[in-house]
Amino acid sequence: MLNRLLEGFEGKLNTKNWAAMTRSSPDTALRDFKELIERGALKQEEGGGRSTSYALVSTL
Repeated sequence: MLNRLLEGFEGKLNTKNWAAMTRSSPDTALRDFKELIERGALKQEEGGGRSTSYALVSTL
């Protein structure tokens, strides 16, 4: 999934999109996001609630 994001994912990355792309539940998508945030690969964008989205952390 991270490779797909690095290759140019278009749009907002949220739990609904992630769950659809990985064929998992929204709860699993949220757990994935939390782990990737802890590892420093993703960050949570401004906003919250139902509009919460995530972005890759740039290391360049």
